[in-house]
Amino acid sequence: MLTTTLTATRGSFILAAIVVGAALPPPTVAEPVAVAHAEGLAHGFLVLRSLEGTPLAVGDLIQTSSGNRVTTRLVLRFKDGSTREETTVYKERKQFRLIRNHVVQKGPTFKMPMESTIDALNGHVKVRYTDEDGKEKLIEERLELPGDLANGLTLTLLKNISPKTPKTTVSMLAITPKPRLVNLEFTRADEEPFSTAGYERKAMHYVVKVHVPGAAGAIASLFGKTPPDSHVWIVGGEAPVFVKAESALSVGGPIWRIEPVSPVWPSGSTPSATRDSKDSQPARAHAPSARAAKREPRSRKQ
Repeated sequence: MLTTTLTATRGSFILAAIVVGAALPPPTVAEPVAVAHAEGLAHGFLVLRSLEGTPLAVGDLIQTSSGNRVTTRLVLRFKDGSTREETTVYKERKQFRLIRNHVVQKGPTFKMPMESTIDALNGHVKVRYTDEDGKEKLIEERLELPGDLANGLTLTLLKNISPKTPKTTVSMLAITPKPRLVNLEFTRADEEPFSTAGYERKAMHYVVKVHVPGAAGAIASLFGKTPPDSHVWIVGGEAPVFVKAESALSVGGPIWRIEPVSPVWPSGSTPSATRDSKDSQPARAHAPSARAAKREPRSRKQ
């Protein structure tokens, strides 16, 4: 797949955070990640699979930019008719700053149909969901949100973190469905080999941990409710690109794998080069038939 297509892909997974307890102290606040690689216009094609390799959904990632403002929209369409759509708007002026994040998930794939909106500029958060009894609930809160909020930005931030940086911590608003601030810790693991069309390459493996601050985090760990780690693979260089991620889409959901894919053409289609060569062949001159050759025009009697 072309690099311009791959660079479209960005963090669109909700990293699950199971929170036990009532009031939480604020998480550790870090500086927003600095912009090393500006984003632009792109369209990426994705596939979502189980860890065993079973295809579950196909996706499109559409990205546009205007000035220093970038908008990305990721749509996943599941085989069972479920959909998940996430739209993230952010600024990339020296540092990445989230402006707005909107997620809609519905269908049998998701145990809890939900729509969440985070307005990072004024701290307004709205969550609409359907509980286990089928009743629709609405949560609206105004929170003091940190400048390093990373909802919808996970993969973008990882593409801009120096591979020499062993660990980076940012904030995330976990929708459980009640909004809770947690910490995301990006830790560099090892480079791992992969190939494209037989050509060997290497990708940096990052481990993403969710830390629930305060006593609630300790209780969650004690009862085995700590969210599982997520894993992301990034190819570095002058144009870093995401190549694979393993994470959960929703709280308590299974770990799935998402990867970029290339177009596949129907097996019966005629290659354009062959078709063009046939069209460019000169028309054959048709020789007269043997019978026609023997015929001679009759002379007209004078």
